[in-house]
Amino acid sequence: MNWYLKCLRQYVDFSGRARRKEYWMFTLFNLIIAFLIGFVGGIILLAVGVDGPEYDSAINGIGAIYNLAILLPALGVLVRRLHDIGKSGWWIFIALIPLIGAIILLLFLIRDSEPGSNQYGPNPKTHYPDVPKEMLQDPAAAN
Repeated sequence: MNWYLKCLRQYVDFSGRARRKEYWMFTLFNLIIAFLIGFVGGIILLAVGVDGPEYDSAINGIGAIYNLAILLPALGVLVRRLHDIGKSGWWIFIALIPLIGAIILLLFLIRDSEPGSNQYGPNPKTHYPDVPKEMLQDPAAAN
């Protein structure tokens, strides 16, 4: 959850680098929250008797509000993730190429960080100025 909140705090920060874990934890929590909004919202709407086209409109509206609220943080962490592998944020637009573009972007997102510093800043795996200490501790080392 800390990774998700870190991305929300950096919601318009398109500079610097984001490691793989930061991006994928943000994406995971984003999906979980979107699912919960749809699920809980659906239960509440059914409980108050909303059904049919009004039900669909209400669920889509709630989802749209969440997606709009999370748009800038999601773009920010995506650009920082691309920076981490040495790519410009403009590479986002490769996803506009049907099928192959999305596959290429996915391959970029699963690549490991570029070692050392690059033009976008120091490697986030070795430089931790804004990461809480509890996020840096290796759970296996504690045992």
